[in-house]
Amino acid sequence: MTVLITGGLGFIGSHTVVELIEQGYDCVILDNLSKTTINVLEKIESVVQRKVSFMKVDMLDIQAVRSVFEEYDISAVIHFAGFKSVGESVKNPLVYYRNNLISTLNLIDVMQEFNLKKLVFSSSATVYGDIHTPPMKEDFSLQAPNPYGRTKLMLEEILSDLVLSDSTWSIALMRYFNPIGAHKSGLLGELPFGTPNNLMPHVLKTASEGTSKLQVFGGDYDTMDGSCIRDFIHIMDLASGHVKALEYIDKNSGCEAINLGTGIGYSVLDLIHTFEEVNGVKIPYEIVNRRDGDIIVSIAEVGKAEVLLGWKAKYNLADMCEDAWRWYKSIKKLN
Repeated sequence: MTVLITGGLGFIGSHTVVELIEQGYDCVILDNLSKTTINVLEKIESVVQRKVSFMKVDMLDIQAVRSVFEEYDISAVIHFAGFKSVGESVKNPLVYYRNNLISTLNLIDVMQEFNLKKLVFSSSATVYGDIHTPPMKEDFSLQAPNPYGRTKLMLEEILSDLVLSDSTWSIALMRYFNPIGAHKSGLLGELPFGTPNNLMPHVLKTASEGTSKLQVFGGDYDTMDGSCIRDFIHIMDLASGHVKALEYIDKNSGCEAINLGTGIGYSVLDLIHTFEEVNGVKIPYEIVNRRDGDIIVSIAEVGKAEVLLGWKAKYNLADMCEDAWRWYKSIKKLN
């Protein structure tokens, strides 16, 4: 079975490619290299010990997308490609709407041309907004709080409507929470472009440099220690969840939204202290003012993934911190 992975050189995409190949799938990676580098392909190939098919394609160009399907006999698609910075989406909403929506519509159009109707879509827990009491369940009403989240919500609705119009489609909408960690080889990890939007890259930078303090946004929330709470999930658990979703859509039609998380909430300070303990490094930090738009508590209800996919996260926060630091030290040549 040959799987097309769009955005396959990104953080989640690259780790999923490794997991797919290790589970016996053939992979074709599509990426426009706007948020990553071709070096990631070399790292993937080093991990799996084989060449992996790759095409540099901008998905806003529908003919370029079509050329991938003309060259390869694709059996299913996992669609990661898209812009994902919340802050950037607020500053440049039209860029996000144009890129994330049109690229996905182009993909769907080409899939229909080739009568290929199996799709795993990369969504986000952002679609739940801040209007529910955790844990977040798939049947909750949705209300994305920013343009990035709204692109995910709009695309979920488009894909749901598509299935209503044609029941032969099989689509999994994967809503994942906060992926961190790295591949245990130390060859693959999260290498953000520009200013990092996620917590772990800032933790890693602070741990390696030790010259400035990590900013913790808000210490007065109604939580156990005053900091925000997140459902952190190891990147390899997330990757295995996508493989399980692929197995599911191969046997079932329809459209299902599925959370991928641990079901456990860790505070920002939990992560900092766990990182310090397992890696033997100090993370100097300071509590600063709350950040606009931050959700206080975000935790996944994970029962549906267990029932439908037979999937459950197996790594804990210590594993995530240890693997992330091993990878970061390898790229920074730290002792």
